[in-house]
Amino acid sequence: MHYKVVVFGVKDTSENIIDFIEKELCKVDLVMTIAPKVLEHNQVSGFKGLSFLTEKYGIPVYEAESYFLNDDKTVEFIKNNTFDLGIVMGWQRLIPPHVLDAFKAGIYGFHGNSGYLPFGRGRSPLNWSMILGDTRFNLNLFRYDEKADSPNVFATEMFQINEHDDIRTAQYKNMICSKSLIRKLVTTYMEKGEIPIHTDSKDFDSWYNKRTAADGKIDFHERTRNIYNLIRGVAAPFPGAFCYAGEDSDENKVTVWQAHPFDEMIDFSGYAPGEIADVFDGKPIVRTVDGSLIIDKYDSTKELVTGMVLR
Repeated sequence: MHYKVVVFGVKDTSENIIDFIEKELCKVDLVMTIAPKVLEHNQVSGFKGLSFLTEKYGIPVYEAESYFLNDDKTVEFIKNNTFDLGIVMGWQRLIPPHVLDAFKAGIYGFHGNSGYLPFGRGRSPLNWSMILGDTRFNLNLFRYDEKADSPNVFATEMFQINEHDDIRTAQYKNMICSKSLIRKLVTTYMEKGEIPIHTDSKDFDSWYNKRTAADGKIDFHERTRNIYNLIRGVAAPFPGAFCYAGEDSDENKVTVWQAHPFDEMIDFSGYAPGEIADVFDGKPIVRTVDGSLIIDKYDSTKELVTGMVLR
């Protein structure tokens, strides 16, 4: 069978893009996703099963048995069918050569950072950008090859990361720009039958490292701004920032979902960094090295009270 437009995805953002393409651009002929059992060996923040799209839109949904698309069943499926254009949204693995080579027009996906590719290659770029305090994000729609985030750029759009954003609102901005770029991609392909890319970047390689849930641990010896950036950079749908109300143990764990800088002038020198100076409406005021932080939303088996030290 021949599939003209194929979307690769495993998240709610994938659904959003498929919905956009179906309603505003063209028919999606196939969705490539992963079977739920793949989650047993792969951490996928924000995973959403997409099999329901068959009933919703009549789109065939193929569930690979490997996130790397190298299981025997998937290899045979790719071999026995033909494909034109692939669009990736919410797929955090490389696409292997046997899949790349099967797509006549290529497979295109997104990667961004504060600079220009190949600067900022690697994992979790939007999370890292927020954690590092970047205030802009260049979102590239690029053609996949065997390497990660190669500068085979079709088009780029930029958006602001402001002090009020958390990772979810930054994802909203990312989606708006993604839709604009996909519109350009599909329109170009439909009108011209080919997709021009440019590879003449003058920037240099740099890499974002892989992030895990353990990287969300808060260090109250850090400055307020750094703690705030970490909390908003790993908020839902990611695992969240965390600390401990006492010794490091699951029963003492505090997951901080929302917080913001509180005050940098009030004298909290009588409290240690991480100590709760007061609580208002259930929201702890925590002393930091250079001020204080108010925790707006958290999960904990313990009530956070004045005098408690978060570690």
